[in-house]
Amino acid sequence: MQHWGRQRYHCWVSTCTGVLTLWMLLFGWSTPSKAEDNVDPASQWGGYIRAIGTLSYPDDQSIYQFTDTDTFYDRQAELRLKHQLFLMSQLAFETHYELVALRGDTLKNNHRLRATLPAATANRLVGNDAINDDHRLMNLTRTLQEGEDHLIYHRLDRLNLTYTTDRGTLRMGRQALTWGNGMLFNPMDLFNPFAPTAIQRDYKLGEDMLHLQRPLADGEAQLLYLPRRDTTSGEIENDQSSLAGKWHFPLRAMEVDLMAAQHYNDVILAAGASGYLGGAAWRSDLVYTILDDEETANDFWQLVANMDYAWQWGGKNIYGLIEFYYNSLGKSKDYTRALEDPSISERISRGELFTLGNTYLAGQIQVELHPLVQTHLITIINLTDPSLIFQPQLAWDVGTNFQIILGAGFNWGHDGSEFGGFDTTVGGSTIKVTPTDSRYLWLTYYF
Repeated sequence: MQHWGRQRYHCWVSTCTGVLTLWMLLFGWSTPSKAEDNVDPASQWGGYIRAIGTLSYPDDQSIYQFTDTDTFYDRQAELRLKHQLFLMSQLAFETHYELVALRGDTLKNNHRLRATLPAATANRLVGNDAINDDHRLMNLTRTLQEGEDHLIYHRLDRLNLTYTTDRGTLRMGRQALTWGNGMLFNPMDLFNPFAPTAIQRDYKLGEDMLHLQRPLADGEAQLLYLPRRDTTSGEIENDQSSLAGKWHFPLRAMEVDLMAAQHYNDVILAAGASGYLGGAAWRSDLVYTILDDEETANDFWQLVANMDYAWQWGGKNIYGLIEFYYNSLGKSKDYTRALEDPSISERISRGELFTLGNTYLAGQIQVELHPLVQTHLITIINLTDPSLIFQPQLAWDVGTNFQIILGAGFNWGHDGSEFGGFDTTVGGSTIKVTPTDSRYLWLTYYF
């Protein structure tokens, strides 16, 4: 593998220069008119302040049996400041700043487990509590204060420059990008996809990348390059980075996506389509991954297909979604073996995979009780076990800029199932791996 080492900054500048040059040669670079040159810079501000309270109920036989299995009380406060500066009609600079403070029993017990049971960290049963930029090109995250039961850090989650013409768009820097047609499971979304159980989906974590977007025929072509560092050496490596392209175009009554990517050290090929059936919308993606692993050589494919529909009943607006997901990499019922499979555990730690099994059926129902009050219910079922995750939620828009979310997460299944809990061995002791039931309250003020 090519190792960029000491020349990483030179290579990054060279790459940016090369892409810009290629962009000008292939697509042209239209110069703003004199009138546009005289446009004064304009800016937009926004953001939110959020407070989160969570109660968690760990199982007595879970990994927390080595520390504490009483109810966990956790608090979190967040501030996000958004700024967009329009330097001219075609050039914009975006910045998002985050300040996060956490305190509670989950932090305290995770800290103790990492200190007393290193095998829990090695098996990825206990992860990091804070976001870090170890794998990103730019380190824009700093820990301000850290203790056994508290953590305060701040970071830049967006920092990018966008140049837009009628020929296309070029964006460089920390940004977020979503590909794919999945609603809860989204295997085509390779770059920080939301977990199927994510409570809020307003902002994805940003990544440092170059993203080109260009009209092509009746559709659109996109190309991105995302450099990453090896977390051990700190150097940018080809086998840690991503290069991907996607073509979106209409085909008769459908919208079609074709994607090809070199992601980490794997080759990924994908095709997706979406359309309408009566008043319902349907979507589907098929993703095939060619693993560069001589020991396992276990190529795998993923399929997601969903349909959603909105209607009125009893004077209430109702929205429903049903989604099927299949992953051939997962293990059918043998979840201990799945945890030990590096192809699975690495993707879980990278935030690309969220389940251990093969076949899932998910559904969401949303009822508008009042124009300002909505109820949501998400259910995810492992069809092989069976076992399930059940997430009810109530969202109340108290005012124009203030929202309250009250919800819970429940897990059900027999012993040995994925969501009911299964036994594995850590550090010579048997523990039960199971999701934790929870209750939560979110208060958000937008500005």
